[in-house]
Amino acid sequence: MASTASKATAASARSGRSRAGTSTTSRKNGSAAAGESDTGRGASADRKKTTKATSKAAGPATSTTRATPRTRRSRSAAKDAAASIFDGYGDIDHYARAYDEMFDADGSVRAPYRGVYKALEANDRDDLAARAEALGRAFEDQGVTFSLSGQERPFPLDLVPRVIAAAEWTKVERGLKQRVQALELFLDDIYGERRILRDRVIPKRLVTSCAHFHRQAAGIVPPNGVRIHVAGIDLVRDENGTFRVLEDNLRSPSGVSYVMENRRTMTRVFPDLFMSHRVRSVADYSAQLLRALRASAALNEADPTVVVLTPGVANSAYFEHSLLARQMGVELVEGRDLFCRDNIVYMRTTEGERQVDVIYRRIDDEYLDPMQFRPESVLGVAGLLNAARAGNVVISSAVGNGVGDDKLVYTYVPEIIDYYLGEKPQLANVDTLRCWLDDEREHVLDRLDELVVKPVEGSGGYGIVFGPEASQKELRTVARKIRADPRGWIAQPVVQLSTVPTRTGGRLAPRHVDLRPFVVNDGDDVWVLPGGLTRVALPEGSFVVNSSQGGGSKDTWVLASRTSDDERELAGDELVREAVESEAAEQGPELTTSQQQQQQQQGRTEGEAIIDARA
Repeated sequence: MASTASKATAASARSGRSRAGTSTTSRKNGSAAAGESDTGRGASADRKKTTKATSKAAGPATSTTRATPRTRRSRSAAKDAAASIFDGYGDIDHYARAYDEMFDADGSVRAPYRGVYKALEANDRDDLAARAEALGRAFEDQGVTFSLSGQERPFPLDLVPRVIAAAEWTKVERGLKQRVQALELFLDDIYGERRILRDRVIPKRLVTSCAHFHRQAAGIVPPNGVRIHVAGIDLVRDENGTFRVLEDNLRSPSGVSYVMENRRTMTRVFPDLFMSHRVRSVADYSAQLLRALRASAALNEADPTVVVLTPGVANSAYFEHSLLARQMGVELVEGRDLFCRDNIVYMRTTEGERQVDVIYRRIDDEYLDPMQFRPESVLGVAGLLNAARAGNVVISSAVGNGVGDDKLVYTYVPEIIDYYLGEKPQLANVDTLRCWLDDEREHVLDRLDELVVKPVEGSGGYGIVFGPEASQKELRTVARKIRADPRGWIAQPVVQLSTVPTRTGGRLAPRHVDLRPFVVNDGDDVWVLPGGLTRVALPEGSFVVNSSQGGGSKDTWVLASRTSDDERELAGDELVREAVESEAAEQGPELTTSQQQQQQQQGRTEGEAIIDARA
C-alpha cells in the first residue's frame, strides 16, 4: 500500500482529476505518424566526443545528495517541495478523461510507480531542473540528436520513466509474439501458396492492390523460413488502460537505438533509482538481433558474414544504423561497398573481395535493387534480388514485408491470427472503419466531423484529417478523396492516449504517451525487448509525439517479477556496461546531390514509421 503521506500528496496533486466515467473523444492537436526522420531516431553519428559519466554532476535521484549545493531541509519542507512539483497536476481539462499511468482515479499512486513517486517527492523544482540538465548534457556528449530541418538537435529525454508491471508486460509480450507469428505465416503464404486467398478469408484484391506487395519477391524463400526478423508493433493505451495495437511495422522499424541510449543515460544520472528497482535490461537487443541474422544464413552457417546496409550519413537514422553495426561487431556498408557477380554478393574490403551472407538493410524495397525497382537508385545493389532468389544471400527483413503492415491489411489481422493460429487476438486493434467497403465508407462520410481519417499510404502525419478540428472545406476535400480512392483511406474514432507525469515548465504534468516494443524472430524463438520506445507529446494538449514536432521520449521500465532472477537487471552490472563509451561512426566522403536526396528520402518513405497517435 502507498504510504498515507504519499496518498495525501498524490490526491492533492490530482485534485479535480477524479473521473466518474471515460470517453472516447478528446481534442487532438496533431498526428503522431512519422517516418524515420520524425522519431528523433535520426541522431548525428559524426561526433567523436568522449562521454564522461554524468552521475557525479547530477547526483542520485533521492534527496540525500543534490545536483547543486543546498541547505538541508526539514521533512515538512521536503513534502512542500514534493507538492509543488505536482501542483495542478489534475487540473488540465484536456487530460481529465485519459488513463493516467501513475495515479488512479482517486489520486492514489499505482503500485508500479510507488518507488519512482517516492523518489520524486523528495525533489523540488530546482532539483528537477538540475537532473533534466544532466540528462541533456549526457545526450549531447554521446552525440544523441535528431535531425530537424537539416540541423542536429538534442533528443528530448524526460526524467520520469514509464513503468510497466511484470504481470502486465507478460500479457503484452504474449500478444506481441502471437501477432508476429501470425504475420510471419501470412507473409510466407502470400508469397507462396496463397491459401488464405483461396479460402476467401481475406479478399484477394486487398493484397494485390497493396503498394507494398512486390511480385518481384515471389520465389525468394528464406532459408530458415523467417521473413520478419525485426518488428515494431505500435501500441497505445486507451481511456480504460487497455493496450491496443495501432500499427504494425514489419520492414525496418526504427527507434531501438534511443531505447538503449535512454537507458544508458538514465543509469548514469539516476544510479540509485536503478539500485532500488528490479528493472529488466534492454542491453541484450543487439545480441538478439545478431543471433537472428546469423541464424538466417543459408551459407557459411558456422561463421556467416553479416553487414548492415545503410542509405548513408545523410539519412536521419544513420546514428542507429552505425550503433547497431558497432554493437553487433559487423560492417556498416553502403550500396557502393557491395556488388553482385554470378548471383553472389561481395563486399569490397582493404583485403579484397569478401562474400556477404546476410544483409540487414535499412533501405526501402524501392531503393534496394535498381534492376528490379527504381533504376535511378544509387543506394542499393544491382542484382541483389536475383542473388537472394538463388539462395546465396539473405535480405533482412525480407523484400515485400510491407504488405503485412499495410494500414488496410491491419484491419484484417484478427482474421489472420484466427486462420493461421486458431486463436483470438491477445492484443486488440484500435477500432477501424474501412472506406473500401461500401457500408463502412458511407458511415465514415456521414461522420467525418467525428472521426480521424487517415491515408493508407500516409506517413509523417501527412494527409491525416482530424474531423473535430477540421474546417468544412477540409472535410469536403477529404470526402472527395475518399470517394475517388476508397482503398486508400481508413477512419478511426478519437481514442484517448494514456498519460505519464512529465517535466514541463519546472513542474510535473500529465502528457500523452505511446509505445513501440521491438520483437526479434530467429526462427526458433520470438523474443520481445522488455519495454520499448516510449514517446511523449510535450506541448500541452498535444497528441503529437514526433520529435520533429515537439515530442520527446521516456525510458521504459519493465519491472522484473519477484521470483525471477533471470529477468532482473543487475543495476551494478548495468551501470558498468552502460559506462562503456561508444565511438561515433566515421563520416563518409562528400555526397552528390542525388545521393543526399535519396538518403534523406529514406527518412520519409522507409518502413520505419513510428506511431500515428491520432487514432
